[in-house]
Amino acid sequence: MSGRSRHNRTKALLLAGGLGRRLRPITDTTPKCLVEIAGQPLLDYWFGALGEAGIRDVLINTHHLPEPVRRFIAKKNQQGFRVVETFEAKLRGSAGTIASNRGWANDADDVVIIYADNLSDLDVATLLAVHRDRGDPVTMLLFRAADPRACGIAQLDSDGRVIAFEEKPAAPKSDMANAGVYVVTAAAWREIAEMKSFDLGFDVLPRFIGRIRGHLHKGYHRDIGDLGALDAAREAAPLVFSRRTQR
Repeated sequence: MSGRSRHNRTKALLLAGGLGRRLRPITDTTPKCLVEIAGQPLLDYWFGALGEAGIRDVLINTHHLPEPVRRFIAKKNQQGFRVVETFEAKLRGSAGTIASNRGWANDADDVVIIYADNLSDLDVATLLAVHRDRGDPVTMLLFRAADPRACGIAQLDSDGRVIAFEEKPAAPKSDMANAGVYVVTAAAWREIAEMKSFDLGFDVLPRFIGRIRGHLHKGYHRDIGDLGALDAAREAAPLVFSRRTQR
């Protein structure tokens, strides 16, 4: 294990401001991050995972239909979380949200960054333990993609470090896809913020090549990008998350 204390303070960023155009007409009246799957809003699954890992400090970006998200945040704050909203009148991009909140990591050791439009049975505590054990600035969650051309694809060396990364490659050299979940050190968070970039995948990750460790998630992970994906997630979720509660 690294020399870090067991008492590391970890915060989280939930990227939840997306428009969800491919989920219309649902997202005409419901923000994408609050679309229900098996009776729970998508964000609730991530708050459950963060809570299990002992993470209570959460930053959420909002844009489309922010009022329902604000009501959701108010409920979570009543449940012992400390949730802060960062409203974006114009979407800043995943890296832009970090640039606009550079100070979020000032009193933290690590930050978990999550694209909240994914449904996953990820054990966040395990991911954090892997990140701290390896000691790299960035740990990227990976999954095996059925269609690598539709994803950000990583190539790893024999030690698990990312040696190449390409968004939606025409000729993929791997099926190891970016799952939209990262753990970054506070120093890496500030470095990303200083880049003043727009997108993590296109603009930031290529500049961290050699300093990112990949971690393969072998459980359930799905991007809720369109109505077909939502239907599939709604069908799978009762079984996937009943197994999780039985661990």
